[in-house]
Amino acid sequence: MTTKTPTIGSIRNESRRLLEQWWREMAAADHAGRPTAYVFVMGSLGELLRAFDLPVNCPEITSLQTAVRGASLQYLQAAEDSGYSPDICGYVKADVGLHLKDRQHPNGRIPKPALVIATNMCNTYVKWAEIWEQMYGCPVFVLDLPAWRGTRAGAGADGEALRNDRRYVEAQLRDLIALCEDLTGTAFDIDRLREAMAQVNRMAASYHAVLALNQHRPAPFSAIREGITFQGISNLYRGSPEGTRFFELAREEIQDRIRLGMGTLEEKYRLLLAGTTCYAALKRFAEMFEQWGGVFVHSTYMVFAGGGFAPGFAYDLARPIESLAETLLLSAWRGWSMPMFYAQDWLAETVREWSVDGICFHGVKSCRTTSTGLPDVREWLRTRCDIPGLFIQSDLVDPRLWSDAQLKNRIDAFIESLAGRRATAGR
Repeated sequence: MTTKTPTIGSIRNESRRLLEQWWREMAAADHAGRPTAYVFVMGSLGELLRAFDLPVNCPEITSLQTAVRGASLQYLQAAEDSGYSPDICGYVKADVGLHLKDRQHPNGRIPKPALVIATNMCNTYVKWAEIWEQMYGCPVFVLDLPAWRGTRAGAGADGEALRNDRRYVEAQLRDLIALCEDLTGTAFDIDRLREAMAQVNRMAASYHAVLALNQHRPAPFSAIREGITFQGISNLYRGSPEGTRFFELAREEIQDRIRLGMGTLEEKYRLLLAGTTCYAALKRFAEMFEQWGGVFVHSTYMVFAGGGFAPGFAYDLARPIESLAETLLLSAWRGWSMPMFYAQDWLAETVREWSVDGICFHGVKSCRTTSTGLPDVREWLRTRCDIPGLFIQSDLVDPRLWSDAQLKNRIDAFIESLAGRRATAGR
């Protein structure tokens, strides 16, 4: 009888290898002057770009990595010194500062953009893309994804409305294909697109399986600490065999953690994060909850910034371009918009399915898109569903907006209130 060898440590080792490899590819593209596409995490079209062998740079990821490396402030100040307002998106300012500093990142040098793809899923994307257009004269392709029809989540996700919207998006995709052909001098190969889409199907299935495993008690991974890794790999390696293998490996390791009874810590409280974390103080943010036995089992950011893998995500490989257009629409309605703009229903459902004790609503001072309405959602869930919530504020990447003592006081009080609820309930 053979005993299965545990895969513990595989996620850490493989994610480090893949991220280092991606940075080497960025440096090599820069050195060789190889055309590189700049894309965003919502609607990256990485599977389409792989059909043209275009390297992909995700500026949101490079910006947050400046904060994780403790270097974001120098880039933010460089952007502000050049005239950018202190209250605009921290991601944008960190990226602008990076380009003003000759694209020298703490992890390596990023290449110039030869093509920018933006969607209308974030109101900042188009203006951000215009900055690179002004700096480098590169073409900017804006993919317009129609919003929901009707008054309820997902209304119009079938029938004539979907068919009309799909044709509209499909026409845009064919324009983008022609643009990529002109840029690369490579003829479009629909079979290569099918191959990349098949990889995305497998990645999405494993990504959903990984998230669902955190319904287990104790939670086998932290949606903050390891969640950032999962988001990065899902975007940078979208449509690649390596990205698919990573999430299959992650699924195996997390299943092994459960089998061995391993949790992220001595779990006392299961938490849900609405919004993003503060990457400028990522470790400290997690520690403030973990010292009380609080573990984040899920987050809205792992949904809307994790590849747009809506429930039931799957490409129809028999009609790749039509299916790509259709799935982009469904991802926009269900995978990106719902947890970001219509969060209350998604949060209430996740609280039930993941056995969550309380929600942390983290308002980002430089991002109105993800932060507007969070206090209202918190109050709605408290009064309608009796779900306790904490509202705090800092920023994505700006360490100047992090107040350790103030946040600690609020977090401590919140956890103590959860303890009081538990005592009253006799649990």
